[in-house]
Amino acid sequence: MDALLTDIRDSHQLIEERLARARASRGSPDPGQPRDEYPAIDTFLATASRYYTALSQVLIPAARTRLPDGHLRAKAFLTQSRHLALALNQAKAKLYGSVYAVNRSWREVWDDIERELLTIAPMELALAEDLDRHRQEGDPDWSTVLHRAEVKAPTRPHPHLPQQGVAGSVARMLSRRVDSFWDTAEGRMMPEPVIHHDREAQGPLTQWLLGDPHLQARAGLPDRLHRPPADTAQPDQTEQTDQTEQPGRPEDPA
Repeated sequence: MDALLTDIRDSHQLIEERLARARASRGSPDPGQPRDEYPAIDTFLATASRYYTALSQVLIPAARTRLPDGHLRAKAFLTQSRHLALALNQAKAKLYGSVYAVNRSWREVWDDIERELLTIAPMELALAEDLDRHRQEGDPDWSTVLHRAEVKAPTRPHPHLPQQGVAGSVARMLSRRVDSFWDTAEGRMMPEPVIHHDREAQGPLTQWLLGDPHLQARAGLPDRLHRPPADTAQPDQTEQTDQTEQPGRPEDPA
């Protein structure tokens, strides 16, 4: 389980890196290249969506059966996971011009995502630590199971689909096929989920082809998700005249 805790922390750092790049991305001034901002945002959405879908698939059933308060904590985690998926879905809607996000600024969208990530991160770490204390003989290598689940997870957020049980498995399978079709049709190159200890073996050409440059100063990243300082923040991705009131936290669907 120590390997799982290490992989979870590494995944948090990877998500921080990709969130920072997505948040800093800007549309091209060249009208012939309107999609320049898409790769960084698509990559972040795929990374976060796959990771948290896999966590719900792997850790939550284990927590329910092994932890004394597992059912309550599983319910709380799945609720928060749905809040995060709703926030990620707003970024997808904003990126692709949905009418449901047209009145929201990019700053609001990224702030919502960051808030939800900061809320769910300690929950998953606590679950992993407690599962380690309740380890049972014959438990699988959770890091390997989690990675395999990520590989098969959808590359887009799907906040309104079932998360658990047979219905959840069928929903994930169908969503993965639909996402894969649109990724191919729209020319999106989605980097595969990484096995963190193997990540440094990827050379510059592989990084470039996957749109996944590895930051050299990983150890120097902040412990919390990146947010540009107030005095150096770059202009928002939409017109700064957008003064619409930030909507409240979406209610968890029944």
